[in-house]
Amino acid sequence: MTETTDATPRHRHQAGPAIAILRGGTGEHVEDVVRVLVEAGVTAIEITTNTPGWHAGIAWAVERYGSAASVGVGTVLEPRQLDEAAAVGASFAVSPHTDAAIGERAHERGLGWYPGAATPTEIVRAWQLGARAVKVFPAAQLGGPAFLRQVLAPLDFVDVVPTGGIGVDDACDYLDAGAVAVGLGSPLVGDALTSGDLDALRVRAERLVAALHR
Repeated sequence: MTETTDATPRHRHQAGPAIAILRGGTGEHVEDVVRVLVEAGVTAIEITTNTPGWHAGIAWAVERYGSAASVGVGTVLEPRQLDEAAAVGASFAVSPHTDAAIGERAHERGLGWYPGAATPTEIVRAWQLGARAVKVFPAAQLGGPAFLRQVLAPLDFVDVVPTGGIGVDDACDYLDAGAVAVGLGSPLVGDALTSGDLDALRVRAERLVAALHR
């Protein structure tokens, strides 16, 4: 893959500053969870490959919401999963790590690629390999917004999406530190994928959207 340079056009996540990460559960409540999130204004949805029925979940979300939401696949560990995700309409792919082969396949399939990285060296390498943005992971454990601010001081040409341990009330702090978007998993989704508790999910999602658009 052709490496990027400082002159490469900057990217932004096409569906807003928050990506909801749906992971686990039984697969039974995926559609309801997506519906509540999108109706609340969270219009970037990542369904991970270790969520039962993830293919069907992505396909349903793409068909139901079309251009109103951006639906992607998460926890991509091998290139073949990108073929499967592209076949059901995913528009972006997220990995916990950086793998050039996955990046190449994402490019071939026309998927935005968000590889995971932790150190400055890893972050720059992921960007050079063609990441649309780099998933800084696990963000909270690495040092949170303070860590991100320090890393981006010399690396301000890199678009980053911190993920991991970010709470609903913390999201704006990461954006203020220089992130182009944030990824939120269980602090946003809670147990909705297992219990089907949509009321609590709706409250959290609406609070997040209100804060991000303050």
